[in-house]
Amino acid sequence: MKDDQSPAMELVHLLRAVTVRFDLLGAEFAAGHGLHPTDVRALIHLLDAAREGTRATPGRLGEQLRLNSAGTTALVDRLERLGLIRRTRDTTDRRRVLLTVEQKAHDLGWAFFGPVISDVRGVAEGFEAEDLQTVRRFLTAVLDSVPDRLPTRQ
Repeated sequence: MKDDQSPAMELVHLLRAVTVRFDLLGAEFAAGHGLHPTDVRALIHLLDAAREGTRATPGRLGEQLRLNSAGTTALVDRLERLGLIRRTRDTTDRRRVLLTVEQKAHDLGWAFFGPVISDVRGVAEGFEAEDLQTVRRFLTAVLDSVPDRLPTRQ
């Protein structure tokens, strides 16, 4: 399989290249703002939760990032100290803490990633609606096929 030149393997290699490029952008953003790459991933998860209308909690964030509770607390403390997120009590369950991304984080993110997002959006707008639906189906299927957990070590 190492020499597989099939169209499917070409897509695998392209997805890997896109992933690496976005990962490098994220690392550059993190370094430029005194953040750890995990901080950036945390902000992305919190932004996604807000976009989806999901309440973000430290416990859920720790699960998504595969951090223990001490690591999650340190991460949340750091992001809050930097003014990037805010902790509030859930009004329906006062025992639960909710995490919200602050405007400062939005502004920093858009200043750095806005041009990239605009470029990617421009590329997408160059495709027909049917093609975009195919790409969406493909990417969704790929995402669903990748385990949402770390493989066990043997």
